[in-house]
This record gives sequence, structure tokens and C-alpha cells, in this order.
Amino acid sequence: MSERAASARMAAANWPRRLLSNNLGRLALITALVFAGMSAAQPALFLTRANFSSMAFQFPEFALLGLAVMVSMLTGGIDLSVMGLANLSSMLAVMAMRSIAPDPHAPGAAPAIVVGVAALLGVGALGGLLNGLAIAAIGIPPILATLGTGLIFTGVAVVLSDGAAVLGFPDAISVLGNGALLGVPAPVLVFAALAAAVAFLLNWTSFGLRVYLLGANALAARFAGINNFRITLGAYLISGLLAAVAGLVIAVRANSAKADYGASYLLLSILISVLGGVNPYGGFGKVSGVVLAVLSLQFLSSGLNMLQISNFAVDMTWGALLLLVMVINTGGLRRLFGARLVRLVERRKR
Repeated sequence: MSERAASARMAAANWPRRLLSNNLGRLALITALVFAGMSAAQPALFLTRANFSSMAFQFPEFALLGLAVMVSMLTGGIDLSVMGLANLSSMLAVMAMRSIAPDPHAPGAAPAIVVGVAALLGVGALGGLLNGLAIAAIGIPPILATLGTGLIFTGVAVVLSDGAAVLGFPDAISVLGNGALLGVPAPVLVFAALAAAVAFLLNWTSFGLRVYLLGANALAARFAGINNFRITLGAYLISGLLAAVAGLVIAVRANSAKADYGASYLLLSILISVLGGVNPYGGFGKVSGVVLAVLSLQFLSSGLNMLQISNFAVDMTWGALLLLVMVINTGGLRRLFGARLVRLVERRKR
């Protein structure tokens, strides 16, 4: 056997070890196992075009919020205001559209949509900048700063709407949440475009490199000449914009905006980020990991719903999956069983 053939055979034999040795490989395996398990449990319901279409319309909402949390978490912080900002920005967007085009069914709503989207992105950017200033300029811990601003955003939305749902999206924009292009649901296209943009920003630009360095070691980043203030501000600005787009997708799907939409999405977005391999302390994480985490959770949720399992059990399963992945990623099982193996060897020596 030639040396090249021997090395190829060895590489083929070692591929399972290489797959399991990195976080993305393990997460891809978990996603595949969840998909296979749900497919085997309910093949007549799970493996249908209607189910795949339903999942494709559902997951982009919290997937976009997961991206927003990921960007802030890479800096070593966290953004707990994403859901409050999403609801506030979508509410102001529909108010702006309704002020220009009072009849949502009337044609010629393009100017109203442009103004509404501009208002949406403006509110998202301002909210993100407020978070960044509170953290980078004032020095408030990210978890407290964004918790406070999130409550402010929700409170403003409640005051503006008196706690009621705000209606009035023009029919032309409904395609964003309920339409499709060439058979692909529009929310999936929005998520794919923004995920690709965030991945490019983090992996191929100097800003992305500085975000990773800031999250890995803020002091070393500062001594390396990185402007930590500007990078933190930019990261939370991007997080705010992503949250605003998520709010628009949620509101368009519901054909209304409300201060308490997506009450469970905040914890779900944090779960997605951590499950996707983003380091809660900053400095490491990939968009591909977030995508795999979103898919695994969506497969699991849809499959358990088809098995008529309680939503409380679904939440419990999500939490168990998160803890399992964290234990595996941090080497907890290896430390646990390694310690037991050492004790066993010592007992035999005695």
C-alpha cells in the first residue's frame, strides 16, 4: 500500500473523531439526530411539504433575534432588550405607515412602506446606540443596561398603544411575513440574507476581527490600539437593527404590532446563541452555529408538537438540550468520567 493510500485510509478512519472534536461538527450531528428522530416518530406528519413550509415561516422570527444576541454576546456582553426593541420599532413602523396610508387595502402604498421601514430601522439603530452608550460610555454592566432599556422600550410601546394591538400594515408588505419567492418563504430569504451579511461582517472585515478581539480580552484589545468604545457601539447598533427587522417580520406575520408579542423569544434567542457555540464570555462564535441551533430547535419543537407533548415539556427539553451541549462543549463529561477512571485505577493499585 502506498503512503498516499495509507494516509487517505487513516484520514477516513479518523473522520468521526474529527467531526466530534469541534463544536460545529457536534451540533451538526445533534441536528441530524433530532431530524432523524422526529422523522421516525411521525413520518406521515413530519416529512411533509406542509410541515416544512410551516417551519420555514416560523423559525426566522426568533432566528433573527438569535443573531442579534450573538453579535452582542461576541463582545463579552449580552442584549436583553431585543424583544422590547423589536416590538417598539414595529409598532412605530405601522403607525408611520398608517399615518401616510390610512387605508391598508388601497393601492399605491409604496411611500408609506418606505417611510415605515425607515422609521423601523431608525428606532432599531437608536435603541442599539442607547444600549452601546450605556455600556461603553457610562460603564453599566451589559446585562443590567439592556434589561433596563428593554423595560423602557416595552413601557413606551405600552403607552403609545394603551396595551392594545396596532393594526394597519399595507397589503403590499404582507408578503414579507406570509409570501414566497420562487417557492421559498420570504422570511427565510430575509434571514438568509441577514445571516450572510453578519457572517461576512464578522469573518471578512476588520470590524469583525475587532469584535472578536474585544470579546476575547478587552484590556489586550485596548492596548492593541482598538477603540473599544466604537466597537461596542457598533456591535449594539447592529444588534438593534437585527432586532428591528425581527420585529417587522413578527408583526407582518401577525398583521399587527403589540408590546408583548414574542414573550418567550428573548430566552429562546439566548438559548440559540449559546447552543450555537457562541461563548457567553465573548470572543468566539459563528453564524453557522446559530443556524444549526435554530434548525435543531425548530425540528425538535415541531416534532414534539406533532407527538402532542405539552409545551411545558418542550421548554424542559430545550433546557436539557442546552445543558447537554454545554457539558459536552466544556469537557464536563470527560472530566467527570476521567476523575472516576483515576479513582478506579488507584483502588486497583491498593
